[in-house]
Amino acid sequence: MLRVLRPWWFPAALLALFELYARTFAQGSDAIAPPSAALRAFIGAVSDGSLLNATAFTLASAALGLGLGAALGITLGTALGLSKRAAQLSVVSVEMLRPVPSVALIPLAMLVFGFGLRMEVAVVAFASFWPMLLLTQAAVAQVDSRLLEVGHVLGLSPLQRSWKIVLPACVPRLFVALRLGVAVSLVVAVTVEIAANPNGMGYAIMIAQQSLEPALMLAWLGWIGVVGFAVNAAALRLQRTVARRMGAVS
Repeated sequence: MLRVLRPWWFPAALLALFELYARTFAQGSDAIAPPSAALRAFIGAVSDGSLLNATAFTLASAALGLGLGAALGITLGTALGLSKRAAQLSVVSVEMLRPVPSVALIPLAMLVFGFGLRMEVAVVAFASFWPMLLLTQAAVAQVDSRLLEVGHVLGLSPLQRSWKIVLPACVPRLFVALRLGVAVSLVVAVTVEIAANPNGMGYAIMIAQQSLEPALMLAWLGWIGVVGFAVNAAALRLQRTVARRMGAVS
């Protein structure tokens, strides 16, 4: 029991100190509210349904964007990892486009898709595409050449070699890329909502800030952290399950 509770001691101590500070030195502040008030605001958001609706929109946008970015990133990364010539031809394009901040695409995405789900998904997909591409390319390039030779001997097509030999050999590294993509997709989704999209958890934070409701704002901020923690834990659990079934771990 103590081992389970041990990681929570430090966050609990921080919350207690913050509660004390908010009720003494920062009492009456328009920017800071005690965690207890944030908890009451959180319960209110749960009761009126706003929490569920905003969370569902953000998670749907992040999931769709990550799925699209991962599919494109893994496909292209596999091709570039298997072909040194293709990698050399694409290096300039990749290195020019990769540093472009995903939020810089918001104005263009708004012109193309307008406000709403499609705009947010497009920006999230662009952000999650690059880590998936680069990590997949590096993972494929490190696959043992003898495995590829076995595929040639068996007469497998390039697509069959990619599906039956290359991707299974890259599973652990691909899940590292996926966990990074999960974090990126959630961060970018919330950022887009704060900057431009009147939906989701990011927009809810902005409304709370503009309404001078620091307790509600802190409640949303804490909830985003909880959601991120849960999503990352789910991705890690999925990684371990798939790797165990494929024999990647004992």
